[in-house]
Amino acid sequence: MADPTLLLRDVHQTAAPSWWPPAPGWWMVAAAVLLIGGALWWWRSRRLRRKRAIECLFDDALEAAATPAAQVAAMSELLRRAAREREARADRLQGEDWLAFLDRGAKSPQFAGAAGRLLLEGGYRRDVDVLQVEALRVPVRARFLQLMKAR
Repeated sequence: MADPTLLLRDVHQTAAPSWWPPAPGWWMVAAAVLLIGGALWWWRSRRLRRKRAIECLFDDALEAAATPAAQVAAMSELLRRAAREREARADRLQGEDWLAFLDRGAKSPQFAGAAGRLLLEGGYRRDVDVLQVEALRVPVRARFLQLMKAR
């Protein structure tokens, strides 16, 4: 039998660990999350700055052109520069081959019609309609940005 003079006490559990400071593994996870977040922010801001610089390059070149014919010539030159960035010999294409290159990968051909003819011949014409140049500016700008983005 048990000795009645023996003192028995309840078993007490140790105190739960506090949540602060966290274990070293959690510090590493937090550092990794901050590092990845900072890298993503830097990458996105760099891409945004580059996109804005490319847009400014296009807009500034067209603003510097004095006449509508000069604007068409500037658009053609910018497209050829961008094409050279994508494919080494693309800037040497002429006529229908050049227009086919510009339409390659597009959902609908934008340079196969009158816009393409204006792009090919507009820089050499004496009189170019301002409204046609403004209408041409939208697809040319979109294609320029697309070609420069592919780099």
